[in-house]
Order: sequence, then C-alpha cells, then structure tokens
Amino acid sequence: MEKKHKSGFVNIVGNPNVGKSTLMNRLVGERISIITSKAQTTRHRIMGIVNTDDMQIVYSDTPGVLRPNYKLQESMLNFSQSALGDADVLLYVTDVVETIDKNNEFLARVQGMTCPVLLLINKIDRTDQPRLEALADRWREWLPKAEIIPIAALSNFNVDYVRRRVEELVPDSPPYFEKDALTDKPARFFVTEIIREKILLYYQKEIPYAVEVVVELFKEEDALIRIKALIIVERDTQKGIIIGHQGQALKKVGAMARKDIERFFGKKVFLEMFVKVEKDWRNRDNLLRRFGYQLD
Repeated sequence: MEKKHKSGFVNIVGNPNVGKSTLMNRLVGERISIITSKAQTTRHRIMGIVNTDDMQIVYSDTPGVLRPNYKLQESMLNFSQSALGDADVLLYVTDVVETIDKNNEFLARVQGMTCPVLLLINKIDRTDQPRLEALADRWREWLPKAEIIPIAALSNFNVDYVRRRVEELVPDSPPYFEKDALTDKPARFFVTEIIREKILLYYQKEIPYAVEVVVELFKEEDALIRIKALIIVERDTQKGIIIGHQGQALKKVGAMARKDIERFFGKKVFLEMFVKVEKDWRNRDNLLRRFGYQLD
C-alpha cells in the first residue's frame, strides 16, 4: 500500500520582535530569515521548505504586525495578513514581555481562523512559572481554540515539540514545490537580506529603516560569484553616513556581508556596493513595486 504524502503551509505571524525569524530558522534548519535585535527586520513573506520522503512543510516568516505609518509598512502588513488566508497551520508567536491587546484588529482575525492555531509563548527563560501560567490563562481567554506551547526559540527549548505538532497537523497532500527546493525566493533575494542585516547591525537610529538593497548583478562563475549591489537611502545625509569617512563604513559592511554571502552559497564572492539617494522611496508606489513590496 502506497504511503500517504503530507504537505502544508505553516505560517508564522505575530507582533514585531517576538522571535518569529529565530523560530523560522530553527524549524527550517537554514539561516533564511534575518535576525537582529531591531524590530521590523523582516519586510517580506519568506518561505522556507522542509522536505522528507513523505512530507513537505512550507514555513512562512512574515513581517511583524504594526499600524502602518507609510506605504512600505502597508505592504508589510499585507504580507502578514496574506499569511492568514492560506495557512494549513498557523503559528502565532508572542512572548512574555508584550501585552496581549497590542494589536486587537489582527488578533480578531486570528480568532476567526478555522485551521489549527498553535500559540507559542516565546522567551520563557525571561520569566518564572507562576507568571507564565497566568499569561497562558489570559491567552486562553483571547484564543480559546489555540493550543498554547511555551518555547525559547533562541535556546531551542520545545522547538522540536512544535515541529512534531506541525507534522501531525499538516493535511494529506502532494508537494507544492520541487522536492529539492529550500525556499521560494531567488538567490539575489538572500544577498539583499544579508547586506540589509549588516546595515541593521552596523548603523544606529533611523538609518537601517530608510535603507533598501537592490542586486543589480549576480553572475555565478565556476569558482566565484560576482555581485553588484545598490544601497538605496532617502536623503543625502544618510548616504554620507552609510559611506562613512573615506568610505570606511561601507567597506566594513561590505566585508561582513561578503563573508556571510560566501558561507550561504559555499563559494568565493566578489562584492561591489554603491549608494544611491531615492527621496521618500518608502512612500513611492513605483519604487515599492520595483523592490517587490507591492503586488499588482
């Protein structure tokens, strides 16, 4: 008798900075989503695909849910909301710090979900058992149908249990993607994410949020990948900060990014980076569309 195949979309949602990308990377086993200490790090919906002989699980990391202040954030919210529409299993990630009613409108949509919902309370190492139990009780009032699982994604606590529950809950289905696929994103996308992560880590204040990265050249040769990347900023002053005195800041970011890109692709990389000003790009439809944020 032929063994049944299971496949499903397992979508990870929640407010900013609760550990969604850390969890995604633990579940997928590849460093697919950017992780930094800054909120609003993930801007796209990023899929990571886990394949076995009889199963394909398509995990999606999504931007943190927030009230939009500009068009870029509207697009980010659309990515998060789209993840509610096609989920076979929903992982709603919260933590022991944030208040439950932080985003009532989004939570109301989660309450109406018909698919299984796993409510993951992350960062439990930052609290004690009585507080955790009280928090779980409050969440049961908000999401009575959800299964509540305490986790610590950074230290991998209880992540294996989440993985097992996901495998039990995904439906019988043929695979959605080729069995050797790791993600739905092209190679260029991960180059932009790695560079953007280094910018998030190296620069302070508003600079990282005003930055977009575009890969203009990605040429893979036998022993080398040639990459030309454009860093987009909103103002001339930001361009000066990104480049730094005598270009030193840009060189440092480029060196850090190149190391990670080489590790990601397992190949030597020649990386060139340039900086360009596009005023108010976060509110310009044509540029947001070009950068992959707005769907026609």
